[in-house]
Parts: sequence; structure tokens; C-alpha cells
Amino acid sequence: MIPIRDNQVSDCVPVVTYGLMGINLLAWLFQAQVGASEAFYYFYGLVPAKYTIHEMSRHFSGFNHVYSLFTYMFLHGGFWHLLGNMWSLYIFGDNVEAHFGSLRFLGFYVLCGLISGAFHFLLNPFSMVPTIGASGAIAGVMGAYFMLYPRAKILTLIPIIIIPWFVEIPAFIFLGFWFLIQFLNAAGDGAGAGIAWWAHIGGFIAGLVLVKLNRQVPGTGARQKIQQYTRKQHTPKLQTILATPASDESDLYGTIEVSSLEALTGTKKMITIPWGFSKPLYRVTIPPGVKQGNRLRLAGMGRSLPGKPKGDMFLTIRIKNAI
Repeated sequence: MIPIRDNQVSDCVPVVTYGLMGINLLAWLFQAQVGASEAFYYFYGLVPAKYTIHEMSRHFSGFNHVYSLFTYMFLHGGFWHLLGNMWSLYIFGDNVEAHFGSLRFLGFYVLCGLISGAFHFLLNPFSMVPTIGASGAIAGVMGAYFMLYPRAKILTLIPIIIIPWFVEIPAFIFLGFWFLIQFLNAAGDGAGAGIAWWAHIGGFIAGLVLVKLNRQVPGTGARQKIQQYTRKQHTPKLQTILATPASDESDLYGTIEVSSLEALTGTKKMITIPWGFSKPLYRVTIPPGVKQGNRLRLAGMGRSLPGKPKGDMFLTIRIKNAI
């Protein structure tokens, strides 16, 4: 299963999420530039034995013992490792950042990375294998999402041979299944696969707990001030349309969301209509000057009923934050 996007729309540009993605990318490019060796990963990665075995610890400075707790979460073992982590951060990070606010989200992310590293350390205290990757911190983001938006839908791509099948899965099922897989691998045969499963588990649990703790911390007003400058001017490019028929008609009806700016200037969207359509994606053009409640007619995209011509689909325009 490959997550494509969620339907929990964030009103603001996730500047910290994008910034973290950029830092991880720059770190990977730096690794590629210097030709990261095994010594590089021992120096900047999280190696539990550096803290528990004197023969190894004496080769590293006290400063290294501190900063490697942070640097490990920005390094990756390869392009696909980086891409998988950044894609998950892209999908789940914006909503969690919107909940915490940009500054608190940055602290939350780093703290989840530290706690996930602590989990790995406590369960593998004498390991000499360097641990790297943003997975633990991102697992914390996923744990927070699980707590905050359990009924959000995750648009998921399930490849069936060569046919892409798009289906919406509730977040609590998608993320709950992901957590179960991490636990089964940590406790089972996957424990020796070179993946820090317990770091993932620790990060996820940290995300759950920190969401609860954050509710006890009084706000400072910084989130509202920052969001004045980061509020989005566009709705998602890809939208899922939940089409419904009217009684026994062949026509279908749905809703598409645009921003005030998009309604004024016009835009193009990609829509997917789950269940019962042979083509999973369609391109829709929103003409300039549409109003709240206007309808777009998509000819021939309705139902096929016996004895009736194929119906049309009618999309009602919903303007988000209409002015």
C-alpha cells in the first residue's frame, strides 16, 4: 500500500515540514558528495555502544556523544530510504504542524527523534551498528496524526498487477496497521533485518503522548501570528469526489473545493472517484469567475443503467473561506 494523500486539508503552508524535508535532502546530497564511509556513519550516526562500551567511547569526544543524537535523524542510507521518509513526512506533517503551530512542531519533531533514539538505545544498549534516518521522528508525526485525525481518509494506491487501484482508508486503520507491522517485525524475525523497528515504535508512542502533553501547555499566540503569513491560497490539486446518485437517476452528484483565489482566476484539478469507475483519474477545469454553489457538468461520467443513456456528473463548487 502506497499513501498518496490525505483528505484532512491544512489551511496553512507547512513551512517547518518543508524546511525539514529540505534539510534532509541537503544532508543526503552532502553524503553523496563526500562519499559517506562506514566511519562517517559511526561519527554522525546513533551508535549505542559509543555510550556503553569504553573501548569504543574513548574514540569519540564528549561533543560527538551529544550532537550525534541529533545528526543521526537527518542521514539516510540511500535515495529510496530518503524518499520513503520524506513522502510520509509530506503527507502527515502539514496537519500535525497546523495543530502544534510551526515553532512547537519543530520542537515536537526533534523530541520525537530523540525519544525514538532512546527506545532503540534502551533495547539495544551494546549495539555497534550505526542507526540513521528520520524514520523515528516521522513515526512520531504519524502517531500524532493517529491521535488527532483518526477518521481522516488516506487515499492509498494498491497496485493490482499492472492496474492502479485507489481506495480511501481511515487513518486509524492505515496507521494502526503500520504500527502493528513495526511491532511484529521488532518482536519477530525482522528484528535482525538491519532496521531500527523499536525506534519506529518509540517515535510513534512519543507522538501520541506529546499530543496529550501539548494540550496542557498554554499558548503564546505565536502560532496565530505565523499563520497570518503562511495561509494557503490554493486547495489540493488532487481531490477525491464522493459521488452519489439521486434515487434511480443515472446522473451523479459531488462537490469540488476551490479557494477564493482559484474561483476568481480559474484553475485545473485532478479528481479521483472511488468505486465503480474504470478510469481512476480525471482532469477538471474550473473556469474563472465561478460562484459558491455553481455546478460543473462532466458529460458521460454518470452511471450506466439498463434502458437509459449514460448519465452525467455534476460537481457543485464549494469555495473554501469564501470572501
